Amino acid sequence: LLPGILGAPALGDPGPLEDVVIDRYYIPKICLREAQMGDFIRYHYNGTFKDGKKFDSSYDRGATVAGVVGVGRLITGMDRGLQGMCVNERRHLIVPPHLGYGSIGVAGLIPPDATLYFDVVMLDIWNKNDKLQITTLSKPERCNRTVENSDFVRYHYNGTLLDGTPFDSSYSKGSTYDTYVGTGWLIKGMDQGLLGMCAGEKRSIIIPPFLAYGEKGYGTVIPPQASLVFSVLLVDFHNPKDGVFLEHLEVPESCKRRAVTGDFVRYHYNGTLMDGTLFDSSYSRNQTYNTYIGKGYIIPGMDQGLQGVCMGEQRRVVIPPHLAYGEDGAGDKIPGSAVLVFDVHVIDFHNPADPVEIETVFRPEGCNVTTRNRDFVRYHYNCSLLDGTRLFSSHDYEKPQEVTLGANKVIEGLNSGLLDMCAGERRVLIVPPHLGHGESGARGVPGSAVLRFEVELISMEEGVPEGYLFIWHGEPPASLYEQMDLNKDGGIPADEFSTFIKTQVAEGKGRLMPSSDPEKVIADMFRNQDRNQDGKITPDELKLKSDEDQEKIHEEL
Repeated sequence: LLPGILGAPALGDPGPLEDVVIDRYYIPKICLREAQMGDFIRYHYNGTFKDGKKFDSSYDRGATVAGVVGVGRLITGMDRGLQGMCVNERRHLIVPPHLGYGSIGVAGLIPPDATLYFDVVMLDIWNKNDKLQITTLSKPERCNRTVENSDFVRYHYNGTLLDGTPFDSSYSKGSTYDTYVGTGWLIKGMDQGLLGMCAGEKRSIIIPPFLAYGEKGYGTVIPPQASLVFSVLLVDFHNPKDGVFLEHLEVPESCKRRAVTGDFVRYHYNGTLMDGTLFDSSYSRNQTYNTYIGKGYIIPGMDQGLQGVCMGEQRRVVIPPHLAYGEDGAGDKIPGSAVLVFDVHVIDFHNPADPVEIETVFRPEGCNVTTRNRDFVRYHYNCSLLDGTRLFSSHDYEKPQEVTLGANKVIEGLNSGLLDMCAGERRVLIVPPHLGHGESGARGVPGSAVLRFEVELISMEEGVPEGYLFIWHGEPPASLYEQMDLNKDGGIPADEFSTFIKTQVAEGKGRLMPSSDPEKVIADMFRNQDRNQDGKITPDELKLKSDEDQEKIHEEL
């Protein structure tokens, strides 16, 4: 009814309560609350006479009726007929004249002694003593921290009136609602209702009007004196004073060294938002992320979060937005003001100044002779990454690896690690990439990878100086050409040259450059001396290396 009508005092004898006929023709399955005397209610109605003629309707005015029930502000029949109603309940009320407008009626609207028929639907019930109603719908198992005043929150919500009428939703906008809590940017009820929430938690928050939009309502979607129901999913939150939060998931028992500023780190990661939404992963690319730490190449939070990691460590790095991508976010996967969670597995790290790390596992007693550059060595090895990934092994082949040290035939770090070894000695070598395969890597070796070698020296042969294929143990023969020319025909073919050199080695007068193929070494020597490549060496062609480079320490053919 119009305020002047429903607000008028009842005339005549109010009569007994049972004289109001109540037909509860729709009762909702869930009734959390019934209207009691003194409650504030909102409802819609149609008012008619017995013949069906309408005399008033809140629907026609486009506004619900709001008021306090049971305190005499409504006609007595309506006061009694509304009590005990649930939200969304529908009733037919028959109000006799003495509980309506009596023998006087309302001029021009309601004749005297009129029986009134009301079709009512209850939309809202609240009381000035009401408090916020919070129901936790779901909560993550892990909750390290909850929302406090001054935190910045990002949440999704569906907002409805108490009767279920929707008025707003962040989901329909395709973005979270982002704001500070407890600073007056939200209605009081939401400020209170978000406190104590965990990231990922879902709540139902019922807010009475005096903690919402009160008597004024909000625009055309929230009527005056409306209770509001919010279904809230807290996506993430942080405080502007937050730093990086670290959680050590797995730390190796042995951690000889921890990463510091300037180190180059290779790591795998999964990057998620706080609600678990994956935005990036190095695993999906099957390639580690490689970078220097502490130098600004990565977001500040990750620069901080990788400090102090061990090789093989797994840790969780939670980064607030002011140490990540800030209010703007990044691309279409990281929203503005998003807290980022990185689950990191450190594969290895090194510093550009690192040398080869050598650990002697076994060294034979009486080790007097050790390897030097130019020595020819045979060794077994197993090569792996620091996370244990096997790369190569000499045991996969029939023979040990063979190499002349210092001849640039193996990576620099391995060459260094094989020096000063005894036959039978075993070592573990940690080779940084600048002494290994560098930024580009190699076949089967990732770029910038630190390598681990398990090596065992099988045997060694003393080498010859760089550039030499053969050296004399003493002075070379005075008439060298004549001794080489075995058949004295004035020319030295390949077979005579080979026979002579082998005799010198057999008699201990000189030694060849160590090799798995001595014949090839001798053939190379012959080609060097056969300067016109006619298949024989003449007296003019035969020269000692000392004659060519005036090197008097060793003589070589």
